[in-house]
Amino acid sequence: MKNIFIVGGSSGIGLALVKLLAQEHRVWVASRSSEALSDVRCTHIAFDACADQLDVTQLPEHLDGFVYAPGSINLRPFSGLKPETFAQDMEVNFLAMVRVLQSVLPKLKKSEAASIVLFSTVAVSVGMPFHTSVAAAKGAVEGFARALAAELAPKIRVNVVAPSLTDTPLANKFLNNEQKMENAALRHPLKSVGTADQIAQTAAFLLSDQASWTTGQVLGVDGGMSRLNLG
Repeated sequence: MKNIFIVGGSSGIGLALVKLLAQEHRVWVASRSSEALSDVRCTHIAFDACADQLDVTQLPEHLDGFVYAPGSINLRPFSGLKPETFAQDMEVNFLAMVRVLQSVLPKLKKSEAASIVLFSTVAVSVGMPFHTSVAAAKGAVEGFARALAAELAPKIRVNVVAPSLTDTPLANKFLNNEQKMENAALRHPLKSVGTADQIAQTAAFLLSDQASWTTGQVLGVDGGMSRLNLG
C-alpha cells in the first residue's frame, strides 16, 4: 500500500485517479473543494495551488507518489491573447506545480521508490491553431519533467501523461452537445473522445511498481492523434 498525494483531485481526470487509487492505497487530495470526494476513502486538504502555501504537516512522513492534475484550456487566436493569459496558464500548469513539488520533495525522497506524474497535452507535440498559450505552459512541464527525471534518478521516477481532448468538466464547453462530441471524435484516429477513466488508468500505471523501469517519458494517451495520420 502506497502513500500518494494528488493535487487537483476533486474533478475530471484527478477525481477519476483518486477513485481508482483509493481502492488499494492511502490517498491524500489537495483541492479547493471536496464535495465530489464525500464517498471516496481519502484525506482531503483544502488548498488552492495558485493562492495557498501547502501545509506539508498534513501529509504523511513519506510519499510514494505525487500527481499534479490542475490545468487550463484557453483556446483563442494568438492575436487575441494578452500576455496576462500566458502568465495565468503558466501559473496554473507549471509554476504552481513547481512550488508544490518543491515542498513535498523531501517526503518523496524518503520513499524507497517514488513516482511523480504530471500532465501535458497532445498540443505540445502536434501544432494546433489557437493552442499557443496552453501548449507553451505544458511544453514547460514536459521539458521540466525530463530534466527532473535525470536529476532524481535512480530513486524517483518522473513521467508525463499527454492526453488529447478528454470528456471532463474542464473541456465541457467544447463537448457540450452531440455535434461537438461527434466532431471531436472524428478528429482522432480511434474515432472517439477520451474519458477521464482512460487517462487515470495510465497515470495509475506510472505510479505503480509495474512502471518501475519507466522514467523521463511523455506518454501520449490521445486516440492516436499525435502519431497517426489517416488522411
